[in-house]
Amino acid sequence: MKFILIALVFVVALTITSRVFAGDFMPPAEAAQRVADGTAVLIDVREPEEWARTGVAEPAVLLSLSDLRGDRVLWKAFLVKNKDMELILYCRSGHRAGIAADILAKEGFQVANAGGFKHWKSAGLPVRSVEQD
Repeated sequence: MKFILIALVFVVALTITSRVFAGDFMPPAEAAQRVADGTAVLIDVREPEEWARTGVAEPAVLLSLSDLRGDRVLWKAFLVKNKDMELILYCRSGHRAGIAADILAKEGFQVANAGGFKHWKSAGLPVRSVEQD
């Protein structure tokens, strides 16, 4: 019985980790639909200079991974306000989004990795420009 429980925990952990890190990204159209339905929030975890250089997904909230890992100047209030929402994260390639998703999942948030901004843009979904402060 103990072996079965350990195996089950391992399978669940592996499933969560593979969803967050291994490139098992949520398709951009699905992310856009969940945001449009009001069940999820899309978050760009790149850095401000990247947002300014490439633009961002139209509905994205801009919250850098460095702030999540640091003082959470912007993240703190956002997480309180959106504690019951699914948090869909993206970055340039999906790697940093996976790191952020792992941090947030460990804190009890429902998360998904939408991969990279390039996936959103190549799907023809709306984007917007951002000016760097």
